[in-house]
Amino acid sequence: MTDLSAASAIDTPGHPLAGREIVKMNGAGNAILVLDLRGAGFLPRVEDARALARAPGLAYDQLMVLSDPQAPGQDAFMTIYNQDGSLSASCGNGTRCVAHYLAGLSGAEALQLATSAGPLAVRREGALSYSVDMGPPRLGWREIPLAREVADTGRVELGRFGLPAASCVSMGNPHAIFFVPEIEAFDLAAIGPVLEHDPIFPQRANISLAQVFSREAIRLKVWERGTGLTLACGTAACATLVAAARAGLTGRRAKISLPGGDLAIEWRADDHVVMTGPVEVEFSRILTPDLFAPAPA
Repeated sequence: MTDLSAASAIDTPGHPLAGREIVKMNGAGNAILVLDLRGAGFLPRVEDARALARAPGLAYDQLMVLSDPQAPGQDAFMTIYNQDGSLSASCGNGTRCVAHYLAGLSGAEALQLATSAGPLAVRREGALSYSVDMGPPRLGWREIPLAREVADTGRVELGRFGLPAASCVSMGNPHAIFFVPEIEAFDLAAIGPVLEHDPIFPQRANISLAQVFSREAIRLKVWERGTGLTLACGTAACATLVAAARAGLTGRRAKISLPGGDLAIEWRADDHVVMTGPVEVEFSRILTPDLFAPAPA
C-alpha cells in the first residue's frame, strides 16, 4: 500500500505537472487518480487530463484534482475530470478516495470537501471505508437538466432500444436510470454512448441499467458520460436509489451492487443522500514530462 504521508514533488522541467506525485486509487472498482495541486495556483489543461488517461498504468474513470479551499472549514476544493477532459461536478467514489488521501496526511476522521456543485461532508467509517453526504437530489427538469419540460422526471420516454421510460435525477451531474427485468438483456456498451448524447440531455447524461432484486437490493451497470463503461459510479448509485424509492420499488435505503463492488445508499428524511463504501490505494508515482507528449496522429 502506498504511504500517503510520503507525498513529494521534484523539480522536473518540461511540463508544469512534471515532478508532481499522482496517486492511483479505486472506490468499489471506480478507477480514480488523485492529484494534489494545493498551493500550485493552476489546474491541468484538458489535454493534460486526456494524456493522463492514456498513460501506461494511469487509465482512470475520474481524475480528482485538489486545489486550495474556497471557504473557511474546507479541507480542499476538487476539480473533477473525465477521461475525455470534460468536467464533472460530482464523483462520490472519487470523493471517498480523496478523503482517504487527505486522512492519510492529517489523521482526520471527518473532512469537508467541495466541488462546483457544493460542499460534501465525509466521515471515516473504518480503515478503508468512508461515508459521503452527497446532498439532496435535484429532480426538476431544469435542475437535471433536460432540454424540455416534462410532466414527470421519474418517467421520461425516450423510445429507444426497447427500454422503459427513464427516471432522471441529478446528483450534481445528470443521470438517466432504466429499470429493467434483466440487465444482461441490453448491450450497455452499444446503447450507452447513443443515450448519453440524446438531444433531451443538453449536458449529456450518465446512463444506468438497474435491476431491482428486493426492496433493499439493486444491481446496477453504468455508462459514464465522458468515460464509458465503468466498474462503479457513486453518483449513479445515489441517483438509482432515489429513482427506485420515488417509484416505490425500494425503501429509502438499499445496497447497490455494481461490477466493482457494493455501495450502501440512504436517502435520509432530511432529503440528503448518503453513500458509504470502500476505498483502495493501488500505487503512487512521480509524473514525468514524457507522459504529456501529444497523442500520435
